[in-house]
Amino acid sequence: MKAVVLLSGGLDSATTLAVAQSQGFEAYAISFRYGQRHAVEIASATKVACAAGVREHRIVDIDLSQFGGSSLTSDLPVPKQRSLEEMSTGIPITYVPARNTVFLSLALAWAEVLPADDIFIGINAIDYSGYPDCRPEYIAAFEQLANLATKAGVEGTRHFRIHAPLVQLTKAEIIRTGLELGVDYSLTSSCYAPDPESGAACGSCDACLLRLNGFAAVGVPDPIAYQTGDCRT
Repeated sequence: MKAVVLLSGGLDSATTLAVAQSQGFEAYAISFRYGQRHAVEIASATKVACAAGVREHRIVDIDLSQFGGSSLTSDLPVPKQRSLEEMSTGIPITYVPARNTVFLSLALAWAEVLPADDIFIGINAIDYSGYPDCRPEYIAAFEQLANLATKAGVEGTRHFRIHAPLVQLTKAEIIRTGLELGVDYSLTSSCYAPDPESGAACGSCDACLLRLNGFAAVGVPDPIAYQTGDCRT
């Protein structure tokens, strides 16, 4: 069985790739150079894909920075040192308009050509920053769209399934799952504002804080480098 796996190079997508492979899927990883300011994640995605032995890894160039509207694709400041309560309220400026919809659409195009009936995405609706395209109802809606908007879906020769295996897991549960499946988290990058030269994580953006809290809850150190030191416990 073939599956297209969205691979950002972050903790969640690396775990999702491992889950897909553990379920017997032959993984075709797809990453996006979309005009993001933290392009270090592409290097991480390449390392993760190589370590996992995916069948193929494609890096697709698009430019969402043309539209802006997010601190990840513009010069707007990345929020730092927000509390978990603040993260759970409202949609932050790190939200990239329509990003997951664009990514899933391109993954769907590749899946239809491969052919592959299954697409995996590492979104999460519990430990996340309020993104509207990280909810179960969004995934259900996109799956319906996938089967309405494709030749294979309309002809009834295939039925596309969008898998979001982490959607109801806490960050700690995601990390435990990945460790059980042998994910090397030292290869990943989650930070919204990493050092452009070293790639070291800032340790204070939403993504870093959620990641650090997850590792702390599991009781193991985060193996990546942070700008304030080597590793965090």
